[in-house]
Amino acid sequence: MAKNGGPANDAAPKDRRRERGEASVQRIIDATIELIAEEGLASVTMQRIAEHVGSSNALVVFHFRSKENLFRAVLQYLSDRYDEQWVTLVRAPGLSPVERVLGAVDCAQRFARQHPNWVSVFVVFSSDRKSMQIYNEIGLPSDLAYTAEARELLIEISRSGGYGGVDIDTLSESLNYLVHGAWYWDHLNPSSRDTNVLRKTMLLLLHQAFPRHFELMP
Repeated sequence: MAKNGGPANDAAPKDRRRERGEASVQRIIDATIELIAEEGLASVTMQRIAEHVGSSNALVVFHFRSKENLFRAVLQYLSDRYDEQWVTLVRAPGLSPVERVLGAVDCAQRFARQHPNWVSVFVVFSSDRKSMQIYNEIGLPSDLAYTAEARELLIEISRSGGYGGVDIDTLSESLNYLVHGAWYWDHLNPSSRDTNVLRKTMLLLLHQAFPRHFELMP
């Protein structure tokens, strides 16, 4: 059929149309992230997003149908990006439990430093009463899974290292609180993003629990 100008010849145009569509969707998501990070949720409309991305309101509606769908896509996109980084730093083959925990520490700080707007959007979604419902559906399950995974790693370190009396539940939740608290503070006070306070504090807690396995930062 390719020789006769059949469907095979239509593949390339279809691929290009799909690529243009995916690029358009990504531009809209990026623009929405920027607007939410800068202004919050209240002032973000489909029309403002269209103006920000330099497209028509009809195109934004075509891709997402509603603002809620767009917000869901944004939060899913950010959750997927964090998960990719977590997989790279925490679940890479051959890592020891200690290295995986250090990877989780690095994941939290690196994400905040490299993508401050992304962190701000997470904070906004989890702080607004209406958008919190979307966050609870899309973001919260992942957050709980990361905490549970870190908890299992801490249990393994405690068991293999012969540590007794370590309150693993409190330790894992404390590390989780530190991450979300630091992200919230970075959102309010952007100048704090370039410090090592988050990493130092997390390592302090880990060193207190497992002194032979985690060293303090100078």
